[in-house]
Amino acid sequence: MSDFAQRFETNPLLRPRDVKPSMEGLVVECLLNPGAFQFQGKTGLLLRVAERPEQSEDEVSALTIDPTTESGLQILKCKKDDPELDYGSDPRGFGYKGKWYLTTLSHLRLAWSEDGVHFTVDEKPTLLGDGELETFGIEDCRVLQLEGRYYLTYTAVSENGYGVGMISTEDWQTFKRHGMILPPPNKDCALFPEKINGYYYAMHRPTLGNEGLGGNYIWISKSPDLVHWGEHTCVLKSRPGMWDSVRVGAGAAPTRTDEGWLEIYHGADEQNRYCLGAVLFDLNDPTKVLARSTKPLMEPIAPYERTGFFGNVVFANGVIEHGDTLTVYYGASDEVVCGATFSIREILNSLR
Repeated sequence: MSDFAQRFETNPLLRPRDVKPSMEGLVVECLLNPGAFQFQGKTGLLLRVAERPEQSEDEVSALTIDPTTESGLQILKCKKDDPELDYGSDPRGFGYKGKWYLTTLSHLRLAWSEDGVHFTVDEKPTLLGDGELETFGIEDCRVLQLEGRYYLTYTAVSENGYGVGMISTEDWQTFKRHGMILPPPNKDCALFPEKINGYYYAMHRPTLGNEGLGGNYIWISKSPDLVHWGEHTCVLKSRPGMWDSVRVGAGAAPTRTDEGWLEIYHGADEQNRYCLGAVLFDLNDPTKVLARSTKPLMEPIAPYERTGFFGNVVFANGVIEHGDTLTVYYGASDEVVCGATFSIREILNSLR
């Protein structure tokens, strides 16, 4: 094992009980995978908050966004003995009458800290799903400050699938929605922090279909305006027999180093065990991979990483750079939010 992470002694930093439900009758089930940024001297986290309706022993239920109702929400309830219910071992969703539903609905909510360790969570959601492409919520936001604005790339979820949406803000009070920039099936989109040869670049992950072709790989695309994306190139594949044998996905925006763009990415194996690794892209052509972790930088070894809503998971899409230190805010076991630090130099040395 080669775990380089220096975990915060105060982990977990945030638990579901630290967040107020959006409305009466809901339960905060999980906190997951926050985007991270700095604003006016504070550290901000944009949490993914997963909520569910209060449930009874003989029913499963789902909360969906429905703009036709007065509340904007709809609760679907199904008896567990209903023959049209497909309720398996995965607690994250169920099928009913040929459609798939999530047991939780996610929104994005801000949390603030003066020291980067102790956070206060806003009482109300910051961003909810909006429109037909986000009826099952919004998830796993990456935050990047670029040219005077903060850009949020996130997973938009609906019965149409998982796509990539984008929102921007300057003040964290007002937000501009740019719509879906990459259609389903796609997620894990992270922008590069500056233009390269006059173009914006982004990592993303088209998800594997049922045809048996391809895989859950990281791709890179370029754009003249952050909205229209093309020249898609597959840059990182899963590796049979290794810690990232089934799927890989981008984390936060990469960090510029003298040796290349350093990206902390996640990978999972056949047991759905999620670890973190690193990849180094060429500074002038990020579609060129210069080096890649053979062993994980971070593995789910702490108790709060091994056991939870979906155990054996460390998943990070929030990184803040301070000199040689990368502070990574990550989701553990799909339930709590934690923090850890890494040395950039140590990671680069490991890649050699």
